[in-house]
Amino acid sequence: MRAELRKKKNRLLLIIPAYNEAESIERVVDELEKDYGCFDYVVITDGSTDGTDRICDERGYNTIHLPVNLGLSGCFRTGMKYASLMGYDYAVQFDGDGQHRPEYVASMLEKAEEGDYDIVLGSRFLGLRNEMGGLRSLGSRMIRAAVRLTTGVRMTDPTCGFRLYNKRMIDIFAWKLNFPPEPDTISFLIKNGASIAEVPVRVEEREGGASLYVNPINAVRYMAKMLTSIVLIQNFRTNR
Repeated sequence: MRAELRKKKNRLLLIIPAYNEAESIERVVDELEKDYGCFDYVVITDGSTDGTDRICDERGYNTIHLPVNLGLSGCFRTGMKYASLMGYDYAVQFDGDGQHRPEYVASMLEKAEEGDYDIVLGSRFLGLRNEMGGLRSLGSRMIRAAVRLTTGVRMTDPTCGFRLYNKRMIDIFAWKLNFPPEPDTISFLIKNGASIAEVPVRVEEREGGASLYVNPINAVRYMAKMLTSIVLIQNFRTNR
């Protein structure tokens, strides 16, 4: 792992996993540096092979380079360890493909502080009308129903990856919980006492790469994996 990291300036850190995001990472991070200096960020280049590492180095971004691809779980956990070691109060899972919009981070932080919530989820369906059809809509509804069935908690958009975590969750993900930041893990955390809230967000189209749902087979596999985990497997999970 290679990194030349900046000093902490703010209370909140944006964790930006970046696997082969050469088409979008420059615009995403340049906007953060230009217009959102009230938030710190760290890019985790996850063994990229398309020049993402080189772009981050040339632009002088705050970056951790992973030498091999660890996937979202390892990449995200690296960011959470950094957030914990640096003493951040909040961390936000923020995509490097241009889908997540930084103007919503302030409302997520406000909601977290307002109700002392452990996790604040961005929701594409809460107050804002974002179009989602086909397998995306079906998968979201089924996962939403499974979470409600197993936890009693209503969520409007459990599959949105735009999420804010407080310090307690940062430390749990960094040092205790070796699970990916997916809906089944959110459901597990709820069952173990985590409090959640949602705020409306708008998500943009990807600037590069391909979504999971472009491939119907992968989409069905993902939905089946999440549903099986939420309804069955998480009952045997432990955070130790």
